[in-house]
Amino acid sequence: MNYIDTHTHIDGEEFKDDLDLVIQRAKDAGALKLFVPGINVGSIETIKAVCTEYLDFCYPMLGLHPEDVKEDWQEQLATLQPSTFNLQPSPIAIGEIGLDFYWSREFEKEQLLAFEQQVEWAIEAGLPLMIHCRKAQNEMVKILRKYEGRLHGGVFHCFTGNEHEAEELLAFDGFCLGIGGVLTFKKSNLPQTLANAVPLERIVLETDAPYMAPVPHRGERNESSLIPYIIYRLAEVYGKTPDEIADITTENVKRTFPLAFSK
Repeated sequence: MNYIDTHTHIDGEEFKDDLDLVIQRAKDAGALKLFVPGINVGSIETIKAVCTEYLDFCYPMLGLHPEDVKEDWQEQLATLQPSTFNLQPSPIAIGEIGLDFYWSREFEKEQLLAFEQQVEWAIEAGLPLMIHCRKAQNEMVKILRKYEGRLHGGVFHCFTGNEHEAEELLAFDGFCLGIGGVLTFKKSNLPQTLANAVPLERIVLETDAPYMAPVPHRGERNESSLIPYIIYRLAEVYGKTPDEIADITTENVKRTFPLAFSK
């Protein structure tokens, strides 16, 4: 059984002491590729280091995370703008970008502006989007609809919403929902939502490591080797075998992130 983790912050401090072991465990568990999202200017170098060290296994993205949108957001975007520097390996997507009003709306205006600017980057570069959205779906959808027909697809990361929210997001062609450890939580409504409203062909797998480890590792550091727990739960939800889930979601990734398979 092989799979792809489309969202892991493996460049973070949480992995600095045992990164080789984490990578090996992922490979041993069946991981074919890991996608590493950018979150700010500081992550440029850490992501570059990881994706160079593990070339053709770890793949970079480029973006300014909404929680990193502060007073200096314009300066950060000026540095991150794809046309201003050459990151090697080349980014396979613009992300992790989006809107997050869960804790505060202090920088709401700035988040909206930063998100829209990065959506425009993706259109210009012909890249998919890796979108983070928390307590802001209405605002996010409003912006994306302005560019409908010009977007190059992507992922709505860490989807945990209801059926209506799923249907609204899947109305955007070329986009998948990123499904992670929350699917395995005891009180999660996600299994029912997926079964009722989300075709398996619109799902990709993710960890968001080091966060949100699946049961039975909830509360521990998450890592890509734990994705099989998500696969097994999806197999129950969709009445498929784990191998079928792995194969279908991998094909979904290939369709959504073509640059990661261009060689």
